Formats: sequence, structure tokens, C-alpha cells
Amino acid sequence: MTKRVVLAYSGGLDTSVAIGWIAEQTGAEVIAVAVDVGQGGEDLRVIRERALACGAADAEVVDARAEFASEFCMPALKANALYMDRYPLVSALSRPLIVRHLARVAHERGARLVSHGCTGKGNDQVRFEVGLGALAPEVTVMAPVRDSGMTRDKSIAFAEEKGLPIDVTARSPYSIDQNVWGRSIETGHLEDIWNAPWEDVYSYTADPAVQRDPDELVVSFADGVPVAVDGRQMSALEIITELNRRAGAQGVGRLDMVEDRLVGIKSREVYEAPGAIALITAHQDLESVCVERDLARFKRTAEQRWAELVYDGLWFSPLKSALDAFINDASRHVTGDIRLRLHAGRAVVTGRRSPVSLYDHALATYDTGDVFDQSLAKGFLELWGLPSRVAALRDARAGG
Repeated sequence: MTKRVVLAYSGGLDTSVAIGWIAEQTGAEVIAVAVDVGQGGEDLRVIRERALACGAADAEVVDARAEFASEFCMPALKANALYMDRYPLVSALSRPLIVRHLARVAHERGARLVSHGCTGKGNDQVRFEVGLGALAPEVTVMAPVRDSGMTRDKSIAFAEEKGLPIDVTARSPYSIDQNVWGRSIETGHLEDIWNAPWEDVYSYTADPAVQRDPDELVVSFADGVPVAVDGRQMSALEIITELNRRAGAQGVGRLDMVEDRLVGIKSREVYEAPGAIALITAHQDLESVCVERDLARFKRTAEQRWAELVYDGLWFSPLKSALDAFINDASRHVTGDIRLRLHAGRAVVTGRRSPVSLYDHALATYDTGDVFDQSLAKGFLELWGLPSRVAALRDARAGG
């Protein structure tokens, strides 16, 4: 039986070199798998042809943008997922989707080896290998860059020696990863955390300091998921794309933070996530109208843990699955419209309405028509404060 290795292929230098390197080291056929999650750049056909030209026995390219939007970004939106209360899990969300396709191809092709191009410093090695352990526990994972000293200099020398059809001179000063949900930028001058990001860092967002007219729109939700913008029914992918364009044009979604990586390193990261930040802002506000108080309080705790699990590469874990069930149930009544004002780098909610709202004007108003019985408050407060009062009396006696 032919020995096969499934390689997570990006089309860049490291994974292009990895095709030939893996073949030399293992004597196996390499099957390259490229997954489009909305990262832009080259056409998938070009990437496939490059993989074959670099020596892959076969190459499979997958347009997974709609799958990514509906099955990964939407659960993150329901969870209001913000790692460290800020980062909307841009890269972390795409990795389990890529893992899903790597595992599928390994099963279909009878491959016992799967390879990725991650280093030993980042979170992605965890996301790939832990995810593969859950979906394809029978495979062995190879990590040439991490485990075999495949440095950039060695990669360039290998590419030149083998005459690989890839530009080994072009190199951005930044390390960039992007998809439908956002864009992450690191390294270069950003590694000095005193340095402000230069404007050339940004691509998804316009400078929020530039004067422009605000943009106002209405996002409609059903059971926690956006279904329309300004009354136009749209798919999850179309809505994210629309919000990326409109919120990005207003400079919404720029983040600059020092992040706690799973491996223990603190890393300076710059993010752009205009659509994600605008949608999470709208979703959180609609929840404040539709979700009962104690459920909302507990959900905020669950959301933080959900974000940590996904960041830490545990998308396929039992706890993540259980939290998904809770969050889906908690989202059953998150239905209605949110009006957003996008301007000067901010997404601000200016209106909300819902057919299942828990907001009752007759209870909330201080004007004529108030139906709240204020006479009930006195007894409620006496009972509510009774434990604290009893404890205070006890402490006074003990202190005396």
C-alpha cells in the first residue's frame, strides 16, 4: 500500500518546500490540502497547480467560506466570543475547520500521516494536533518547521536547489493570517510593544480618524443568528462580508493587545475584525432585551470559558460540545432588530426592537401608566438584606 502524507497547504514558501522535504524524508506521496476560509490572495486553482508543481502527488482545494461562516463564525457570535474580553478568535476559529478537512482527506485516502507548517511558539500547533487527535486519532502528525529545523534560510535554499516555482524573495515585514471573520498581524516593528502600529498594517479597515459621514444600518436576528441587513435576507457569509465592508469603511474593529498564548508566551497582536465586532456589539445588545437576567448572567460566564476553549484548541472537546448545547438553548429567543451607527471606529447601538422582548414599557416607565407596584419594594428589601443584617449584628456582638 502506498504511503501517504496529507499536508495542510497554504501555497507559501514553507508548505511548498515541505512537499519535497516530506517526500524525501518519508518516501511517501504528499497530498496537499488547501482550504479557503476567505483569506483572499491567489485563486485556489493557482494554489493547486503550485502544489503539484512542487511535487505533490495530488492536491485538493476546498472553498469552505460558507461552511466557515455558518458553522464556526455563527457559533462564535452566539457565544459573543472574545478571548481576554477583546479578541474575536479570528485564527482560532479557522483551524478546526481546516482540521476537519485534513481528517476527512486522511480517511478518504488512507493516509496515516498528516503534516502542518506551524512553529513551536504559537497556538496553531495545538489547534491542529489536538483537533486531529479528536477527529483522526489513528494518524501521526508531522511538524517539519517545529521539529526538524526547517528554518526560512533552509527553506529558501531547498526551493532554489529544487527549482520550485515560488518567489523566495518577497517577504512582508509582518506575519499575517486572515479570513472572513478578521485579520491578525504580528512580528516586525510590532514586537516592540511601545511602538504604535503603522497605517500600512491595516487592510480591512480605513483610518477611523479621517472625517466621513456615519453609516447607519439595521441587523435582524433570529434565534441568535443574523439573517438580514436593512431588510435584505442574506446568508451568514454574505452578512459578515457586508459588515466587513461597511464597518471596515468606518474604521471599526481595530484591536491592539498583548495576548496570553497557550504556550505561556505573551505576544503583541494587532487585529482587524470589523464585521465580527459590529455583529457581536449588535448581538450582545439584543440579548440584553431578550434574555432573562439569571440566564444572561450565567451565559456570560459560559461565554468566557467557550472562548478560552476555542483559543486553546479544544473545539472538539466534550466541554465545548456541552457549552454549545447550552448556548444554543439560551439563544432561542434572541430574535429582533438592532440599529447600528458605524462611525469613527465605533459601532454604537442606537435602537432595538423584538417581538419576544422582555422589556415592558409599563413596568419600566416613571411616567403615567406605570404598573409597577412600588409598595412591594419595602418588604422585598427587608428580606433581601436580612442575611447581611443578621451577619452584621452577629459581628457586632462578637466584637463587643
